[in-house]
Amino acid sequence: MEVKDIQLLLAQLKHPETGEDLISSSVIQNIKVDGDKVNFTLVTRPNDPFVNSLKEAARSVILKQYPSVQLKMLELTKGTSHQTKKEEPVTIGLDKVKQVIAIASGKGGVGKSTVSVNLAIALAQKGYNVGLIDGDLYGPSIPKMFGVEDAKPMMVEQDGYELIKPIEKYGVKLLSIGFFVNPDDALIWRGPMANSALRQLTKQGAWGELDFLLIDLPPGTGDIHITMVQEIKIQGAVIVTTPQAIALADVVKSINMFRADKVEVPIIGIVENMAWFTPAELPENKYYIFGKEGGKKLAEELKIPFLGQIPLIQSIREGGDEGQPIAMQGSITSQAFADLADGFLEQLF
Repeated sequence: MEVKDIQLLLAQLKHPETGEDLISSSVIQNIKVDGDKVNFTLVTRPNDPFVNSLKEAARSVILKQYPSVQLKMLELTKGTSHQTKKEEPVTIGLDKVKQVIAIASGKGGVGKSTVSVNLAIALAQKGYNVGLIDGDLYGPSIPKMFGVEDAKPMMVEQDGYELIKPIEKYGVKLLSIGFFVNPDDALIWRGPMANSALRQLTKQGAWGELDFLLIDLPPGTGDIHITMVQEIKIQGAVIVTTPQAIALADVVKSINMFRADKVEVPIIGIVENMAWFTPAELPENKYYIFGKEGGKKLAEELKIPFLGQIPLIQSIREGGDEGQPIAMQGSITSQAFADLADGFLEQLF
């Protein structure tokens, strides 16, 4: 193992804001290798919101190739002549956010992101100030669903800290890891890296005054979910499922996670997505492809509010693919999400 080997590894990493690799941009300097010991300096600007992600990424890429290496990282802030441990702006981005809501699912493929996007828009249409975080870090889809794949958030200064200014469309403020990575690149992140990225999107977003900040969490239950609910005061969780029995089994796990000791996040309610299929040529017909009212029955069994049913309709899928979510189209189908927003608000107020 030589210096050039470490340089090649770290050159794979790019700063989320600038897109430059960490070696050529001199973010990482003074690499030294002595046997199984590796030392280097991470040079960042004051209050860089990505510093924790950069540290975790550097640590991960080296340890993946050299698991037994002893790694020492010196953090140096531009404009200072000594090592500094910067204080993270713990909640500054959330200071004016009234309620943080988690949108979760027990498993993937149930349409959680589709529900998150359309619920956010439906709430905005009712006059609420809404933000949405694409917390599904391994498969960020919200930029495409809003038609803003090429958007690049800017940095703004607030109270001496640099925060990430969300992209705004359809009356909803958005942040996603998808704004900072190549959409064709696979995100292979260890737990700490993913946790750090989601924490920064949440806490260091320049959200301003919001009635609701919705967080579209990754599917399942894991470290990311637990870290979020322990570090950020989440007022409630919405659980998305399909009527299918296998999906419902995972819903119970998700609910139990939010109800666990030291988590204790209230369940706002269950949403049953893909409740039935209605073909465009037969708008009065309902075909229960995944079962009938499974989510509704589970909500009754667990004594959890049932927020509503969303049908499986082609126009919902097309709206997401084309960057024009169905909730903002003013169609008959969009009424399902307007009703969902009403059910959501009824549980909170």
